[in-house]
Amino acid sequence: MGSITLKQVTKSFGDVNVIKPLDLHIRDGEFIVFVGPSGCGKSTLLRMIAGLEDTTSGNIDIDGEDATNMPPAKRGLAMVFQSYALYPHMSVRSNIAFPLKRAKVAPAVIDEKIEKAAKMLNLTDYLDRKPGQLSGGQRQRVAIGRAIVRQPSAFLFDEPLSNLDASLRVNMRLEISELHKSLDTTMIYVTHDQVEAMTMADRIAVFNGGIIEQVGTPLELYQKPVNRFVAGFIGSPKMNFIDVMPKAGDDTHAIGVRPEHLKITQERGLWSGKVGVVEHLGSETFLHVHVEGAGTLTVKADGDCPVSYGDRINLTAAESKIMHFDKGGVTIPSLSWGEERVA
Repeated sequence: MGSITLKQVTKSFGDVNVIKPLDLHIRDGEFIVFVGPSGCGKSTLLRMIAGLEDTTSGNIDIDGEDATNMPPAKRGLAMVFQSYALYPHMSVRSNIAFPLKRAKVAPAVIDEKIEKAAKMLNLTDYLDRKPGQLSGGQRQRVAIGRAIVRQPSAFLFDEPLSNLDASLRVNMRLEISELHKSLDTTMIYVTHDQVEAMTMADRIAVFNGGIIEQVGTPLELYQKPVNRFVAGFIGSPKMNFIDVMPKAGDDTHAIGVRPEHLKITQERGLWSGKVGVVEHLGSETFLHVHVEGAGTLTVKADGDCPVSYGDRINLTAAESKIMHFDKGGVTIPSLSWGEERVA
């Protein structure tokens, strides 16, 4: 079991409200990602769930039991930190065994759990090494192994990949996702990287200024963001936003179109502009096009796109791919491009 329910949970540091009243139900066995910019409250909420931060008000239920004031050791959760938090003087084996020894688990059971976790994480050949003899990815696997042997009802990951280089982050993303499938245990994962969120999560909770803007599957957030903040945060490269001049009876104050939905056309198109920086990435090309009245639009094109710096090009997008936002940034559904004009 690993269901967690937050009911009107808040957190304040003095007069500063870091977490405003929020409700969230995390389903047993799901992989949910908390994502948002630095300072949005996602790590603070994770630490509140773990019991490392007190809850100012509201309730945290774990498997139907009120855990709001329960000490961390009694919550049945295991946390994996950004810094690994390994003991440098201990071997990998001893680091993984540490929580079990503290719990006075029988030595034979400890050895069995260590061997099983090491095999799962490809650490069998490194059990007698010290953390200083391991790569960053291996050290992170040791930290995960130490959490696995506790057999928690849920794993809490606090930006565990931020210290790794790009290639290791990709590998560890896959390994953690595979681990979730094999363990079938609830995982709550905090990151500021929306690519990690999109590729790993069953559901994503998008945080902003101490509130949750939207919770949904990766595709729900990508295709149907509830507001401009979510639309701009989810997707890489980020969505292009263009301010518009509303007509009578039209509430649209801005439109948004993703770089992958902008198409180069030989016809007049919706926008015309001058190509600035061109980024060739092999399989794809990013064009930064300066459009009068709309600013710089990012276009995601094919890798062999023949466009060069200084070229003038026309851009268009299907009406169904253009999103509309009101004055407050809330998404307006089912409006077509023809109902307003660019300011």
